[in-house]
Amino acid sequence: MRIRITYRKTGALLYTSTLDVQTIWERSVRRAGLILQYSQGFHPQPRIQIANPLPLGFVGAQELIDIWLDDERKPEEIKDLLNKSVPEGIYITEVNTIEENGPSLPKQIDASTYSVELLNSDDSIEKIQASTEIMLLKDSLPRVRNRKSYDLRPLIQEMSVQTNPDGKIVIFLKMPSNSSQTGRPEEVMAELGIPLENFRITRTSLVFLEKYA
Repeated sequence: MRIRITYRKTGALLYTSTLDVQTIWERSVRRAGLILQYSQGFHPQPRIQIANPLPLGFVGAQELIDIWLDDERKPEEIKDLLNKSVPEGIYITEVNTIEENGPSLPKQIDASTYSVELLNSDDSIEKIQASTEIMLLKDSLPRVRNRKSYDLRPLIQEMSVQTNPDGKIVIFLKMPSNSSQTGRPEEVMAELGIPLENFRITRTSLVFLEKYA
Protein backbone atom coordinates (compact mmCIF):
# COMPACT_ATOMS: atom_id res chain seq x y z
CA MET A 1 0.00 0.00 0.00
CA ARG A 2 1.28 3.44 -0.95
CA ILE A 3 0.13 6.38 1.14
CA ARG A 4 0.58 10.09 0.56
CA ILE A 5 0.97 12.18 3.70
CA THR A 6 0.39 15.92 3.91
CA TYR A 7 2.07 17.47 6.94
CA ARG A 8 3.33 20.67 8.54
CA LYS A 9 7.00 21.12 9.45
CA THR A 10 7.71 23.85 11.97
CA GLY A 11 9.47 24.76 15.19
CA ALA A 12 12.42 22.65 16.29
CA LEU A 13 12.62 20.88 12.91
CA LEU A 14 13.08 24.00 10.77
CA TYR A 15 16.83 23.36 10.56
CA THR A 16 16.61 19.59 10.07
CA SER A 17 18.05 18.36 6.77
CA THR A 18 16.05 16.39 4.20
CA LEU A 19 18.10 13.26 4.94
CA ASP A 20 17.38 13.58 8.66
CA VAL A 21 13.69 14.18 7.97
CA GLN A 22 13.57 10.92 6.01
CA THR A 23 15.16 9.12 8.97
CA ILE A 24 12.58 10.71 11.29
CA TRP A 25 9.78 9.33 9.13
CA GLU A 26 11.33 5.87 9.02
CA ARG A 27 11.58 5.76 12.82
CA SER A 28 8.10 7.21 13.28
CA VAL A 29 6.54 4.53 11.05
CA ARG A 30 8.21 1.82 13.13
CA ARG A 31 7.19 3.50 16.38
CA ALA A 32 3.59 3.59 15.15
CA GLY A 33 3.66 -0.19 14.68
CA LEU A 34 3.31 0.03 10.90
CA ILE A 35 5.24 -2.25 8.54
CA LEU A 36 7.45 -0.31 6.15
CA GLN A 37 8.26 -1.73 2.72
CA TYR A 38 11.89 -1.88 1.57
CA SER A 39 13.44 -1.88 -1.88
CA GLN A 40 14.96 -5.06 -3.25
CA GLY A 41 18.65 -5.67 -3.87
CA PHE A 42 21.87 -5.97 -1.88
CA HIS A 43 21.21 -2.79 0.13
CA PRO A 44 17.45 -2.53 0.77
CA GLN A 45 16.25 1.00 1.48
CA PRO A 46 12.94 2.09 3.03
CA ARG A 47 10.43 3.03 0.35
CA ILE A 48 9.96 6.68 1.25
CA GLN A 49 9.81 9.59 -1.20
CA ILE A 50 9.91 13.23 -0.14
CA ALA A 51 8.24 15.44 -2.74
CA ASN A 52 10.77 18.26 -2.79
CA PRO A 53 13.52 19.24 -0.32
CA LEU A 54 12.47 22.06 1.98
CA PRO A 55 15.35 24.53 2.47
CA LEU A 56 16.67 24.86 6.01
CA GLY A 57 14.83 27.49 8.04
CA PHE A 58 11.66 27.39 5.91
CA VAL A 59 8.32 26.55 7.50
CA GLY A 60 6.47 23.86 5.54
CA ALA A 61 2.69 24.34 5.61
CA GLN A 62 1.69 21.48 3.29
CA GLU A 63 4.68 19.21 2.74
CA LEU A 64 4.20 15.88 0.97
CA ILE A 65 5.76 12.46 1.41
CA ASP A 66 4.91 9.04 -0.05
CA ILE A 67 5.47 5.92 2.06
CA TRP A 68 4.94 2.28 1.05
CA LEU A 69 3.52 0.03 3.77
CA ASP A 70 2.67 -3.64 4.18
CA ASP A 71 -0.46 -2.70 6.06
CA GLU A 72 -4.18 -2.64 5.34
CA ARG A 73 -5.33 -0.14 7.94
CA LYS A 74 -7.49 2.79 6.90
CA PRO A 75 -5.82 6.15 6.19
CA GLU A 76 -7.49 7.86 9.16
CA GLU A 77 -6.17 5.20 11.55
CA ILE A 78 -2.69 5.49 10.05
CA LYS A 79 -2.86 9.26 10.46
CA ASP A 80 -3.75 8.95 14.15
CA LEU A 81 -1.00 6.40 14.80
CA LEU A 82 1.65 8.48 13.06
CA ASN A 83 0.63 11.75 14.73
CA LYS A 84 1.28 10.03 18.06
CA SER A 85 4.71 8.87 16.85
CA VAL A 86 6.22 11.84 15.01
CA PRO A 87 8.33 14.34 16.97
CA GLU A 88 7.30 17.85 17.88
CA GLY A 89 7.55 20.04 14.80
CA ILE A 90 5.67 17.65 12.50
CA TYR A 91 1.89 17.46 12.37
CA ILE A 92 0.04 15.30 9.84
CA THR A 93 -3.06 16.89 8.35
CA GLU A 94 -4.03 14.27 5.76
CA VAL A 95 -3.30 10.69 4.69
CA ASN A 96 -4.53 9.20 1.41
CA THR A 97 -3.90 5.94 -0.41
CA ILE A 98 -2.70 6.36 -3.99
CA GLU A 99 -1.78 4.16 -6.95
CA GLU A 100 1.05 1.94 -5.76
CA ASN A 101 2.96 1.85 -9.05
CA GLY A 102 2.29 5.42 -10.17
CA PRO A 103 5.00 7.97 -11.03
CA SER A 104 7.47 8.95 -8.33
CA LEU A 105 6.34 11.88 -6.22
CA PRO A 106 9.27 14.22 -7.04
CA LYS A 107 8.61 13.85 -10.78
CA GLN A 108 5.01 15.01 -10.29
CA ILE A 109 5.96 18.36 -8.71
CA ASP A 110 6.24 21.45 -10.90
CA ALA A 111 6.38 24.48 -8.57
CA SER A 112 6.08 25.79 -5.03
CA THR A 113 4.14 28.67 -3.54
CA TYR A 114 5.56 30.74 -0.70
CA SER A 115 4.53 33.44 1.73
CA VAL A 116 7.32 35.71 2.93
CA GLU A 117 6.40 37.66 6.06
CA LEU A 118 8.39 40.83 6.69
CA LEU A 119 9.35 40.98 10.36
CA ASN A 120 11.14 44.28 10.90
CA SER A 121 10.26 46.49 7.98
CA ASP A 122 9.79 50.24 8.20
CA ASP A 123 8.67 50.32 4.57
CA SER A 124 5.02 50.85 3.71
CA ILE A 125 3.06 48.28 1.74
CA GLU A 126 2.87 50.83 -1.09
CA LYS A 127 6.66 51.00 -1.28
CA ILE A 128 7.03 47.20 -1.27
CA GLN A 129 4.33 46.87 -3.93
CA ALA A 130 6.07 49.46 -6.10
CA SER A 131 9.38 47.59 -5.76
CA THR A 132 7.82 44.27 -6.75
CA GLU A 133 6.03 45.84 -9.72
CA ILE A 134 9.30 47.32 -10.98
CA MET A 135 10.94 43.91 -10.59
CA LEU A 136 8.20 42.19 -12.61
CA LEU A 137 8.52 44.73 -15.42
CA LYS A 138 12.18 43.87 -15.96
CA ASP A 139 13.16 41.47 -18.74
CA SER A 140 15.97 39.95 -16.70
CA LEU A 141 17.35 39.96 -13.16
CA PRO A 142 20.97 38.73 -13.30
CA ARG A 143 22.07 37.04 -10.07
CA VAL A 144 25.01 34.95 -8.87
CA ARG A 145 24.46 31.97 -6.57
CA ASN A 146 27.14 29.48 -5.56
CA ARG A 147 29.49 31.21 -8.03
CA LYS A 148 27.10 30.59 -10.92
CA SER A 149 25.34 33.33 -12.87
CA TYR A 150 21.66 32.95 -13.65
CA ASP A 151 18.56 35.00 -14.46
CA LEU A 152 16.11 35.24 -11.56
CA ARG A 153 13.30 36.88 -13.55
CA PRO A 154 11.90 33.79 -15.37
CA LEU A 155 11.84 31.95 -12.03
CA ILE A 156 9.29 34.40 -10.61
CA GLN A 157 6.05 32.95 -11.97
CA GLU A 158 3.75 34.94 -9.68
CA MET A 159 4.31 37.66 -7.08
CA SER A 160 1.89 39.78 -5.05
CA VAL A 161 1.90 41.78 -1.81
CA GLN A 162 -0.71 41.90 0.96
CA THR A 163 -0.96 42.52 4.69
CA ASN A 164 -1.84 39.71 7.11
CA PRO A 165 -4.31 40.00 10.04
CA ASP A 166 -1.44 41.21 12.26
CA GLY A 167 -0.80 44.09 9.89
CA LYS A 168 2.54 42.70 8.67
CA ILE A 169 3.47 42.84 5.00
CA VAL A 170 3.51 39.46 3.24
CA ILE A 171 4.93 38.78 -0.21
CA PHE A 172 3.39 35.81 -2.03
CA LEU A 173 5.46 33.96 -4.62
CA LYS A 174 5.16 31.06 -7.01
CA MET A 175 8.45 29.64 -8.29
CA PRO A 176 9.49 26.43 -10.10
CA SER A 177 10.50 23.40 -8.01
CA ASN A 178 11.30 20.70 -10.53
CA SER A 179 14.21 18.76 -11.98
CA SER A 180 15.09 21.48 -14.49
CA GLN A 181 14.53 24.68 -12.47
CA THR A 182 14.36 25.70 -8.82
CA GLY A 183 13.45 29.20 -7.70
CA ARG A 184 14.62 30.46 -4.31
CA PRO A 185 12.42 33.07 -2.59
CA GLU A 186 15.33 34.37 -0.50
CA GLU A 187 16.97 35.43 -3.77
CA VAL A 188 13.89 37.53 -4.55
CA MET A 189 14.19 39.15 -1.13
CA ALA A 190 17.87 39.87 -1.76
CA GLU A 191 16.98 41.50 -5.08
CA LEU A 192 14.46 43.66 -3.22
CA GLY A 193 17.18 44.65 -0.76
CA ILE A 194 15.48 43.06 2.26
CA PRO A 195 18.00 41.56 4.76
CA LEU A 196 17.78 37.86 5.60
CA GLU A 197 16.98 38.52 9.26
CA ASN A 198 13.98 40.67 8.32
CA PHE A 199 11.70 37.99 6.88
CA ARG A 200 10.32 34.50 7.49
CA ILE A 201 9.54 32.13 4.62
CA THR A 202 6.75 29.56 4.57
CA ARG A 203 6.30 27.15 1.70
CA THR A 204 2.52 27.16 1.52
CA SER A 205 2.02 24.45 -1.11
CA LEU A 206 3.58 22.19 -3.70
CA VAL A 207 2.08 22.51 -7.18
CA PHE A 208 1.66 19.37 -9.28
CA LEU A 209 2.27 19.20 -13.01
CA GLU A 210 -1.05 19.63 -14.79
CA LYS A 211 -1.23 15.98 -15.87
CA TYR A 212 -0.97 14.84 -12.24
CA ALA A 213 -3.12 17.53 -10.61
